[in-house]
Amino acid sequence: MGISQYLKDIGRGKQGARALAREQAADLFGQILDGQVSDLEVGAFCIAMRVKGETPDEMCGFLDATAARVQAVRSAGGKPVVVLPSYNGARRLPVLTPLLAGLVARRGLPVLIHGTATESSRVFVRDVLHALDVQAAETAPVLQDGQVAFVPTEVLSPGLKRLLDARRVIGLRNSAHSLVKLMNPCSGPAVIVSSYTHPEYAVSMGEVFQRMRSTALLLRGTEGEVVADARRLPQMEGFVRGERVTLEEGRKGTLTDLPHLPKEVDPDTTAAYIRDVLAGHKPIPESLALQVEHILHLSTA
Repeated sequence: MGISQYLKDIGRGKQGARALAREQAADLFGQILDGQVSDLEVGAFCIAMRVKGETPDEMCGFLDATAARVQAVRSAGGKPVVVLPSYNGARRLPVLTPLLAGLVARRGLPVLIHGTATESSRVFVRDVLHALDVQAAETAPVLQDGQVAFVPTEVLSPGLKRLLDARRVIGLRNSAHSLVKLMNPCSGPAVIVSSYTHPEYAVSMGEVFQRMRSTALLLRGTEGEVVADARRLPQMEGFVRGERVTLEEGRKGTLTDLPHLPKEVDPDTTAAYIRDVLAGHKPIPESLALQVEHILHLSTA
């Protein structure tokens, strides 16, 4: 039927727009993911939702549509897959998402990093993983316990990658940039590690995890990445099949014992630092060590 009727509802401006029901949002987003709409309609959707903002029910509908179409990752041993979305990359600080993945994997859990570059001016996780000799998967893998895999977004969902790429043309984030930090691209149990940059997003993201009955860890990340800032201890909230639990109250200000982070953020320097930490030559930043423990707790809850 097309998405024009939905655009009429969501495109009336911040005051006049009407929210979609979950089922309507799933239908709308499904048509976009299936490539059944024109580039013009995709642009209209992106701008309309950017102005209106997504309700938790709408985001759940978008996630429903994605789950029905994603090329799902599986765990070979049945353990929950730890899901680390990585879409922001490094700007002023090294991107340490691969370090978090390595620390979790060596405790025996399968780890999935998924992502794509959304800006040309940043160092992205794929570059650091390449320097660590971790190659991108070409198909959705079956993960072994203790394995780290990087799966580009286009492997999981070409339609989702198309929507993310709209940012390069429009110049603005859209609903897909929020969705990728909330989705579970696995066919079995998973622990979704997610982050926000502005405190108000913690509320809406938490509501989505509750309604989706997700098992997840939510924290204020590092420059948009899901890894805890090595310079401070952020608050961390957990969700166990949708039930909210406080994991870490956090501390204000910077830590007294700061880690020796590299001053450069290029892939080779970052990879060298990660190797040193994993080998025990440099200490694990306190906030990352605690984040790992909370992820392990959620995986057995």
